[in-house]
This record gives sequence, structure tokens and C-alpha cells, in this order.
Amino acid sequence: MNIAYLGLGSNQGDRLQHLQQAIQQINRVAGISISRLSSIYETAPVGYVDQGSFFNMVCEIEVELPADVLLSEMLAIEQRLKRTRTIRFGPRTIDIDILLFDHEQIHTRDLIVPHPRMWERAFVIIPLTELIPDYKPPTPEKTIKELGKRLIQEQQIKKLNQVISAT
Repeated sequence: MNIAYLGLGSNQGDRLQHLQQAIQQINRVAGISISRLSSIYETAPVGYVDQGSFFNMVCEIEVELPADVLLSEMLAIEQRLKRTRTIRFGPRTIDIDILLFDHEQIHTRDLIVPHPRMWERAFVIIPLTELIPDYKPPTPEKTIKELGKRLIQEQQIKKLNQVISAT
């Protein structure tokens, strides 16, 4: 059994509903069990900024699947939830990224874990802080909590009172 962390984000349509649907579909995948969910945060877009704000969260899962199969399953969920890829970092109904997969470092054509840009993004680090504050990645050699303290001062992020069920 592996422990993985997924970053979820939505900025089109009913953002909360898209996150809920993604969680429900993740929970239905054979070999995956959702352990914990972070709070939901509203964040400004990064990269392509001419778009609406995002709702973001992190999901901790227990997974029996290899990382490449997990990626395929998450891409299939994105497709079912009508994710389109027209503009890099552009608007989307749902985005599901594999942030961490146990303590593995994976580098293939299709998957890089830990997610290469997660350390600079408050919308990943702040929700991850709720789940694994003392986790220390190989680089940048600070705990998630320490990274979060810096990022929360640099980037716009607002915790919402919305709650999503893991079922």
C-alpha cells in the first residue's frame, strides 16, 4: 500500500461541485481509498492570470496502484469532468495532480513526482500543511509548514468554510 497526495483545483462553473465530483470519482477507483481531505482554499491563478480564481484542496489517498496507473486514472476523471487543455495553466473544470507518491522520486515523460512546481505554490503547500506539516522533501530542505509560512505571505490564498465529503 502506498500513500499519495493529490492536488485538486477548479475555476470553471460550479467549482465546489467539480471538486466534490472529482473526490467521489477518485473514491470509486479500485485500489484507491481516500484517507483525508484538506480544507478548500480560494486562490488567484498562477501562470496564465487572465482567468477566474480557483478552489483548491489536497487529498491524501492510500493506493495499491503504481504511479503511472494512478496518473491514467486521474486523467480519465479529468476527462469525464470535461477538462479541456487549450491554454497552458488556463481555465479548467478540474485539475488533478499527483503531488507526492510515498517518498518516491519519479521522472518519466508523463509524470514527475514530487510535482516539480509544488514548492512554489501556496495553493498546494497550504492545504498540504494541514495533512503533513512536518514532511520534509529532499529539496528544498524545509518542512511543508516552513514553506507554507513563506508562501502565505507572498501569494493570495483564502481558506473557505466549504466542506467536501470523502464519500
